[in-house]
Amino acid sequence: MSSQPRSTGRPLWLETAAIALLMTATLKIMANATISPALPALEASFPDEPAAAYLTRFLVAAPSLSVVLIAPFAGLAADRFGRGPLLLAGVLLFAFAGSAGAYLPDLQSILVSRLLLGVAVAMTMTAQVALVGDLFSGQRRSAFMGWQTAAINFSGFLFIGFAGWLAGLSPRLPFLVYMLPVLLVPLLLPILQQERNTRRESAASTAVNTDLAPRKGWLVPALAVGLLTMVTVMFFFLMPSQLPYYLDENGIDSASGTAMGLGALTLTGGLVAIAYKRISSLVGLSASFGIGFVLMGLGFAILSIDALWPLILGGAALVGAGYSLVQPSFLLLALQVAPEERRGSVSGIVTTAMFLGQVVSPLVLTMPIQDFGFATVYRGTALALFLFAATGFSLLLFRPFRPRHAG
Repeated sequence: MSSQPRSTGRPLWLETAAIALLMTATLKIMANATISPALPALEASFPDEPAAAYLTRFLVAAPSLSVVLIAPFAGLAADRFGRGPLLLAGVLLFAFAGSAGAYLPDLQSILVSRLLLGVAVAMTMTAQVALVGDLFSGQRRSAFMGWQTAAINFSGFLFIGFAGWLAGLSPRLPFLVYMLPVLLVPLLLPILQQERNTRRESAASTAVNTDLAPRKGWLVPALAVGLLTMVTVMFFFLMPSQLPYYLDENGIDSASGTAMGLGALTLTGGLVAIAYKRISSLVGLSASFGIGFVLMGLGFAILSIDALWPLILGGAALVGAGYSLVQPSFLLLALQVAPEERRGSVSGIVTTAMFLGQVVSPLVLTMPIQDFGFATVYRGTALALFLFAATGFSLLLFRPFRPRHAG
């Protein structure tokens, strides 16, 4: 099927569809991080709730749990009913469920709204990735994935900073940040109409050409991409989930230290992501994986040496830089292994894998940290990432380097 909608050839920042999809991608970071600055005050505002300490902490992770459960079905829905309708419905549900915490009366109902927010994230992320595959190809797709990773990194600064200021006024106000995606609706409507026209053309083309049967054999490669994505995210999530405890164990203020460490990670990651198109077009997809895993491995190896600020900031920066090469490569690879009519399904697999990696990271890695220490786990993580890098580089032996210039 070749009748998918294509971009106009203008710079990405001048395309309405590209801007809308870039902004939609940032909802992933908004979903979890925005309310974090308000959690202590939110807990204190429910003094009569005996489980307030547990419930408020779970509010951050609750959306990820829903994404893991719902994303595969959202992917199937995207293939069956269209990516545009699912994306629009997800954005509207995101605004409704996310902002509900501003006025709901108790923590239990707020928790339900956070689970619904995860459903919205599953809908938006699967539809968004599939639409990127529909609208962009070749180096423009690589450029978009790099810009998307940069947008996610930089938007984290803005969302958390704005929410922190609002939390100083009231613990309920940060929930209102979730209303901002409503502004994307006018930008999404043209995509919806464009896809509707394309689906009609595709149906007519399929009726005439009986040889356009769906390509088989995509599921196993897609699941393999999902598994590698999950394991990589599990290692990467050592930074946001375990860095505060690493700093505290070594006598460093965990609040300011975590902010500095994650700041170095996201800032470096954002800058590298902007250059992703140039890097991937120069060295190819397999080498992009290899370089990204090497940088991540070096970052964790440096962190394992000692808890000194030059090592902490340098290690965090290398982890962020490497992940900014690996993450868009996963999405590009997923779109390559799936036929056009299955892009929603494979997007659901990768989305599930990313959020499942976040969920399992503390469950799998906390016990080894307690038993063997941070340094040992960081060294083991570095070794695993170096092995991943070797696998990526070894693929070049079987697929000779040929930079692609298709647009």
